Amino acid sequence: MLGSGGPELQDQRASSSYLIWFNGEPTVLIDAGGGSALRFGQSGASVTALAVILLTHLHVDHTADLPALVKSSFFESRTESLPLYGPAGNDDFPATTQFVKDLFGARTGTYRYLADFVSAAPSGAYHLDAHDLRLDGHEVRRVFDTHGIRVFATSVVHGGVPAVAYRVEIGGARIAFSGDTNGDNGNLERVARDADVLLAHNAVLDGATGVERALHMPPSVIGRIARDAGVKKLVLSHRMMRTLGHEVETEAAIRKVFAGPVVFANDLDCFPVD
Repeated sequence: MLGSGGPELQDQRASSSYLIWFNGEPTVLIDAGGGSALRFGQSGASVTALAVILLTHLHVDHTADLPALVKSSFFESRTESLPLYGPAGNDDFPATTQFVKDLFGARTGTYRYLADFVSAAPSGAYHLDAHDLRLDGHEVRRVFDTHGIRVFATSVVHGGVPAVAYRVEIGGARIAFSGDTNGDNGNLERVARDADVLLAHNAVLDGATGVERALHMPPSVIGRIARDAGVKKLVLSHRMMRTLGHEVETEAAIRKVFAGPVVFANDLDCFPVD
């Protein structure tokens, strides 16, 4: 658990970011919100060891520290391409490939001084290999299958923001990540089916309305999805100021429909998965 918070700074939590370790190596990075690069370093991880980066969507609190991680890797020894997956764009958001180009493109990128480093050019170290996920309807697609790591993706509803939920299968474990979603299209249940852990975002309380509810699922919906998916354990992250201090009522709402373990995450918490 690198970042257990949302976009607020007052909670003193890093923004959303999660790291799967396998056989003692940091293997899969999901999101890279503000503050998470520091947590990444504190965890003992290195970019050199990563197999893949997954972005659930392109809001600042999920992506702001990607440039910091890339810059840090300048001082490492990575030479293999680093795959990065995220949503396709719309009128308000760039596609993931364009997002990476906007950051590191050789001519117009914000950090174009790093372009050669992540371009696999003769002077570069590795290729940051971005992919857009164009997912239809209720499709759950296998998008990555390398070195015993399989990643499945599906589209979820986060207002008008292109957003993706993931399931990572590794070492016999199945770990699902909701990202930000209101839980309304039924796809999170599909991608989280029989997961050992569902990491869900606890950004609003029951009774939320308007924009808050259009973007996020309340505890009662989290519990229903965990139950319907047959999830073994529920870990709650993206804990915003409006939900901190409301753990008792949040868990009570979840417990009405979900009987498995429920854990409220904090930065740098570790969750073994058998």
